[in-house]
Amino acid sequence: MHIRKHTVFPKEFPESWASDWGKDEYGLWMAFTYKGVRQAFRWCEPGTFLMGSPENEPERNRDESQHPVTLTKGFWIADTPVTQALWLVVIGNNPSYFMGDGPVENISWNDAQMFITKMNGMKAELKLCLPTEAQWEYACRAGTITPFSLGGQIDSTQVNFNGAAPYNNGRESEYRRQTVEAKALPCNDWGLYQMHGNVMEWCQDWYDEYPTQSLIDPQGPRTGNSRVLRGGSWDNYGRVCRSAHRRNYDSTYRDYRIGFRLAQGN
Repeated sequence: MHIRKHTVFPKEFPESWASDWGKDEYGLWMAFTYKGVRQAFRWCEPGTFLMGSPENEPERNRDESQHPVTLTKGFWIADTPVTQALWLVVIGNNPSYFMGDGPVENISWNDAQMFITKMNGMKAELKLCLPTEAQWEYACRAGTITPFSLGGQIDSTQVNFNGAAPYNNGRESEYRRQTVEAKALPCNDWGLYQMHGNVMEWCQDWYDEYPTQSLIDPQGPRTGNSRVLRGGSWDNYGRVCRSAHRRNYDSTYRDYRIGFRLAQGN
């Protein structure tokens, strides 16, 4: 059991948009249901964490400079990336390369914004958005400081990635060469599925080097040339799936490794 004791609760629970809600071993959750398709969200309460990776973390990149970040407001984040089923009932088509029950992919940052705008237009109280990069890593880590929320190493029984290219000289494991169903593998200690692997996930932020000082509620740079992606994918090496790893692409870029996860704004 992953008993999570909340000390800071959301201002409203359940919110008006919730079709069902509750509390379990991972914490508080709420869900909305649209045309028979359900999406659950998990509550992440305010807190401080070390964003980025320590200098002794194997296979780290230079743009991961570790720095303290405080999130003064709690937030709701989806327990899975947006699925093909949800995308289909909202948008009316399915751009995915790997058709099935998995996450929608072949999604650009602009595509994700279009989806969010349409959902909020239908039900404004949802206040959907992409998570900030800081929110994403905070949620991914779920209180951990190791390279992965699952510990110091991963394999294909835990994460859908290129298991033929393991992290830090780990044991080789299965390379599926495609996405899997959104809840096919274990969740982290906050009840969030596949924050590592399966599809890379867009964040709200423009990409740039991290500041060196501690930050409070960072929103990322005001302008930029590319947007941040996190989490790694079914096709990426183990090192790319680390909690601290950062990718960036132009907001129009899409391919079959890229999807997105919803958050709820305040």
